[in-house]
Amino acid sequence: MVTEKIYIDGLWKDGTGVLEITDPGNGDTIAKVATVGRNETRHALAVAEAAFPAWRRMTGRDRGAILLKAAGLMQDRLEEIAIIITRENGKPLAQSRGEVNVAIDHFRWFAEEARRGYGRIVPPQAEGKRHLIIRQPVGVVAAVSPWNFPLVLAARKVAPALAAGCPVVLRPSGKSPLASIAMAKALDEAGIPRGVFQLLLGPAAEIVDEFLNNPVCRKLTFTGSTAVGKQLIRKSAETVTNLSLELGGHAPIIIFSDADVDAAVDGVLITKFRNSGQSCIASNRIYVEKSIYNEFLERLTEKTSALKTGYGLEDNVDVGPLIDRAGLDSALNQVDDAVKRGARLICGGKVLDLKGGSYFEPTILADVPKDAVCMTEESFAPLAPVVPFDSEEEVITEANDTPYGLAAYVYTNDLNRAFRVSEALEAGSVGVNDAVPSTSNCPFGGMKESGSGRELGVEGMDAFLETKHISIGGIG
Repeated sequence: MVTEKIYIDGLWKDGTGVLEITDPGNGDTIAKVATVGRNETRHALAVAEAAFPAWRRMTGRDRGAILLKAAGLMQDRLEEIAIIITRENGKPLAQSRGEVNVAIDHFRWFAEEARRGYGRIVPPQAEGKRHLIIRQPVGVVAAVSPWNFPLVLAARKVAPALAAGCPVVLRPSGKSPLASIAMAKALDEAGIPRGVFQLLLGPAAEIVDEFLNNPVCRKLTFTGSTAVGKQLIRKSAETVTNLSLELGGHAPIIIFSDADVDAAVDGVLITKFRNSGQSCIASNRIYVEKSIYNEFLERLTEKTSALKTGYGLEDNVDVGPLIDRAGLDSALNQVDDAVKRGARLICGGKVLDLKGGSYFEPTILADVPKDAVCMTEESFAPLAPVVPFDSEEEVITEANDTPYGLAAYVYTNDLNRAFRVSEALEAGSVGVNDAVPSTSNCPFGGMKESGSGRELGVEGMDAFLETKHISIGGIG
């Protein structure tokens, strides 16, 4: 069994404890990882602070060269890292390969963006002055990434912060830290200067409290639940720590009668069942115009029933396990709740006894009432509630009737409607006839209680830069 160390001050070190990592597909312990507590976190922040001056002085081109080299090393190890993701997270290997490729693309995008931390010159309003606006790195960054996309969501934080000139201390999820450790090894071998990037693991409360209470930490970037995000906002008040928060979602997908029904069905299969539904941008509420409702439901049921559920390293698997037993229990409770309130269980709805893992059948619920738990809270499971609607105005109101606003999807072949509905939906990302809208060169983030700030795109590096105005007087 592999025993992984943490990465602090340019060295791979043992910790003060050990955490076992479990394969959700079969329950096996696949690795042990060293853990630390608050004292070691404080030390890591001090090391990062010491490394900051030299890193910020380095040209963006040179910082980008290190990111490019790390991306190349991850490319060389793509299959190895993909297997790691499948074993610690459970997703099918093809999806894990896709995740590695996306993370590599994030590194390459921000390697190029590192050159473009532009400022500007502002014309003066008073004679003898000149005004410069410059962009400078915010300082030491703490990054906290989740388990569901263990490489991509770490890369979205680490790559832009490093590109901007900020040292980073990463705390990945204890459920799936191995992919982040693989990323750390690539950065180490790519020549990241000592202390500029560090990775540690340990109790979330201890480590995050140190991040938020220590004035050395100038920014915390976090992906996780809205409930935890609210706690971070409250705790950050004492030090006014800068936060970027990518929080919970409850995405609607709206299918109009003029849409290509087969394309819409395929879109639901991707947005709902990818990563076993364990995604903050999963389509949790499926609204279908009444005139095509029965046809859509029939086709969706046929394709959903044909999905293969199984261990992620087996061939042709479409849906892997949930991360743990708690995920199974939550899915079962949501199905029971919806049926008790009048929903129809079309297919699935049961736990599968496979290899001792946490497997849940891909499930479709029809005619789900709006007060069902699965219509008001994230499912984080392969559970698809389908609801008919009559009018565009009605469905926009229903889609927006949530405190969340991370993503939404629309299927229509009416261009006017595509623009009209996209602009009306309260979501940070809208995919129109597109089940995979996220891309390295466009911003990602939420409205309302789905968070604040943006990742990716030019905004992704901008989140780690401060704006400074320099006014120069006495110029003749």
